[in-house]
Amino acid sequence: MNESVLSVPLPNAAAGIGALRVTSRVWFLIAVAGQWLFAAYVASFYGGVALTGDLSGWNAELPRGYVEGQVFENFVVGAHLALAFVVLVCGPLQFSRALRTRLPRLHRMNGRVYILTAMITSLAGVYMIATRGTVGDGSLHMATSFNALLILSFAALAWRSALQRDFEMHRVWVMRLWLAVGGVWFFRVGFMFWVAWNQGPVGFDMKTFSGPAITILGFAQTLLPLAVLQLYLLAERSNQPLVRYAVAAVIGAATFVTGFGLFAAANKMWLPHL
Repeated sequence: MNESVLSVPLPNAAAGIGALRVTSRVWFLIAVAGQWLFAAYVASFYGGVALTGDLSGWNAELPRGYVEGQVFENFVVGAHLALAFVVLVCGPLQFSRALRTRLPRLHRMNGRVYILTAMITSLAGVYMIATRGTVGDGSLHMATSFNALLILSFAALAWRSALQRDFEMHRVWVMRLWLAVGGVWFFRVGFMFWVAWNQGPVGFDMKTFSGPAITILGFAQTLLPLAVLQLYLLAERSNQPLVRYAVAAVIGAATFVTGFGLFAAANKMWLPHL
């Protein structure tokens, strides 16, 4: 939902289009800045630890990230982290009109790398859950696996629509893929928004990292951004100014939540490691 995405002609140029475009662009810019900051954290902390040669340092941020003697499993974790950096950086570039029009070959190459990397990263994440587990209870594990399933599905559909040269559907599937791939980022931003807004843990146990709030957030990390995108697509094609204003208001609220949560996550989780 950036400048190039929003440049698609909207029917019945009327009131509401400007509000829809502005709120969407502001949200997109905040999200991209936040994801690139998260990518910098991944590179700085996990990459920095890897360069020291003592991978057990990963465990300070990622429980059971490194287990002595489990060579293949440790490799999968490392690959997952490295590829996560790639998808966080490459994803937003696919929405660049300049890249698509001036460097179409690079756009296609970046797209192939992004889709393949997203699929491999999601599979590695599921493998990590199955072999080492992760924080939270079964509901969070299920939500994370559901997110991975959607990533694989959206990636396949984005690739197919590109091969069929159905660029309108390709655009839609790539946006859905980007939001699904950002699930881990949305979870952290949403979690920090919830904790900061409530000035403490509400609706979950910090020791077990489980509870209704975590379960809801686990599924919301995927479904809520996709729902807002669907509203955006509806408003984009609507002839009703009221619909556009209403969806712009929803995106405006999402921008506030994203910005608030990002500020909290950056200060508490990421910036201390940069």
